[in-house]
Amino acid sequence: MLTLCILGFLYEHPLHAYDLRQRLSGLSGHIRPVSDGALYPALNRLQAAGHLTKHTEPGAGATPRNVLTLTDSGRAELLRRLRDPAPVEITDRNSFLTLLAFLGHLPDPADQIRVLRRRLEFMDQPASYFYEQGRPLRARDMTDRFRRGMLTLAGATSRADRAWLVRTIAELEAELAATPDPPTR
Repeated sequence: MLTLCILGFLYEHPLHAYDLRQRLSGLSGHIRPVSDGALYPALNRLQAAGHLTKHTEPGAGATPRNVLTLTDSGRAELLRRLRDPAPVEITDRNSFLTLLAFLGHLPDPADQIRVLRRRLEFMDQPASYFYEQGRPLRARDMTDRFRRGMLTLAGATSRADRAWLVRTIAELEAELAATPDPPTR
């Protein structure tokens, strides 16, 4: 997810490495802060792959600042990852929220719809934190109040997720329907 975040933020405009780290921490820092030990190796890999360039500018003080810019290859890589997210980016809630942060960069609403439908299909599968003989347990099955609380909160979140997905897919489909077909050549 770190790579997706880096590509996503740099897609918007070039950033100083410090500013990028602040944005990354804002997006995912409540889950796990972004350390220099993770960020700089990821930046180096992306630069080696030709997805970003780095140049130095004078800083506010005496220390120079690295400015990171996404290349055409980096833009293409971001769009590829957004069009075809990894399964965990659909199934894991935090990963999906990160994906959502950048899904608007996909220019084609049909691609956005396909990603949202994948999440909705996943959400429609029975799931739980707890199982008995292969059957997912529900909040009403729990005698432990804290486990019941976990399942109650998860159920409310799932209902909200589904409602948002259904509404957003419908909005995107309406936008597509209202768009005139491009002329054929």
